[in-house]
Amino acid sequence: MSALVIPLSSVRSEVDPEEWEARVQLAAAYRLMHRLGMTDWIYNHITARVPSNHEHFLINPWGLSYSEITASNLYKIDLEGNLVLKPDIPFGTNQAGFIIHSAVHAARPDAGCIIHTHTKAGVAVSAMRCGLLPISQSAMRFSGRIGYHDYEGPATNLEERGRLAQNLGGGDVLVLRNHGMLVVGPTIHTAFHLHQRLEVACQVQCAAMAAGTELVIPSPEVQRHASATMDVNASSNAIPNGGEIEWAALVRELDREEPSYRD
Repeated sequence: MSALVIPLSSVRSEVDPEEWEARVQLAAAYRLMHRLGMTDWIYNHITARVPSNHEHFLINPWGLSYSEITASNLYKIDLEGNLVLKPDIPFGTNQAGFIIHSAVHAARPDAGCIIHTHTKAGVAVSAMRCGLLPISQSAMRFSGRIGYHDYEGPATNLEERGRLAQNLGGGDVLVLRNHGMLVVGPTIHTAFHLHQRLEVACQVQCAAMAAGTELVIPSPEVQRHASATMDVNASSNAIPNGGEIEWAALVRELDREEPSYRD
């Protein structure tokens, strides 16, 4: 694979070690989304807050494929959309990406990483009046932690930021009606894990509803129990739910087969 690589001296020398590691991890997330088929060409965005300055976040250049993202070609912008660090490449940033992600980063100090996608299953569920149904274990992970935002057209209006943040609230997922999904996590690996589980839940729902048979809905008590058991913030759980183990395995695979994301 030939990725668009910026000389490391032009970026790595300008950032601290913590930011560089965040860049590497974020580039890995982009590559993994591409490998798992959870992309929409050059559209969508994954952002990560800069560890040393929570008013800044990293975002992909507008025009690169996820397969071309590297640690050195990510842009750094602030909550007002100003470019803080731009590699010497002929691309800009996506206005809709800035509006959606800045809204959440500004409202949620705990949002270390935000993933927005237009997967086929995610968009399909976003168009269903019923929303995400608790018909699978993957879906019940999000019970009580999911919000809905009505479609207002392409996200180009700064005033929409307040409504996006309000509809997300303190949840993990915001269903963007007729548009797609948005997932929030405290870390890059946790946000990635949550998004992958959400995508599976959406795929299962589409398949189950297409079967045309009556669906089994677990009781509210069972839903609450399942959600609490799988809560990424519950440190007392016997099973790790933050995606650490899964992420480590995926990154090992990426390092063997596609290590250029680290450049």
